[in-house]
Amino acid sequence: MQDVVIRQAVQADLDPVMEVYASARRFMKETGNSTQWGDDFPPRELIDGRICRGELYVLAQEGAIHAAFALILGPDPTYARIEGGSWESDSPYGTLHQVASDGSVRGVFQRAVDFSLGRRRHLRVDTHADNKVMQAAILRAGFQYRGIIYVRDHSPRLAYELVA
Repeated sequence: MQDVVIRQAVQADLDPVMEVYASARRFMKETGNSTQWGDDFPPRELIDGRICRGELYVLAQEGAIHAAFALILGPDPTYARIEGGSWESDSPYGTLHQVASDGSVRGVFQRAVDFSLGRRRHLRVDTHADNKVMQAAILRAGFQYRGIIYVRDHSPRLAYELVA
């Protein structure tokens, strides 16, 4: 079996990536996290925009896409205010968003983190309080819990940071 590769997503990846997100939404519902992404997040337009801006990456094996994530370099407006804590560093950072897997490859989050650390040694990520699976993966990857941030729809998220 071929090694798993991470590469920048291209327009032809959009449909398989949307299937990965559908699979991830099903898994989230099965594991007690039905509200974070609901039935339609992330929307196709958001992912299409991430591909066009070069922010979306896919994890592929033998040509098949099994996971996707966005790496945004630079300030994230939702991270400007944090409650119940503070950021460890104000140095330039990258943010991981919309990390998803179809469940067929193990260690997707750690692979995304390792890849991202090659581009920026300071990372931030957030997740929903109900997303226990992602919280465990974030902590296993060495992130520290920093406090609560609020996303675009004003709902709270647990925020984490890794300064390598």
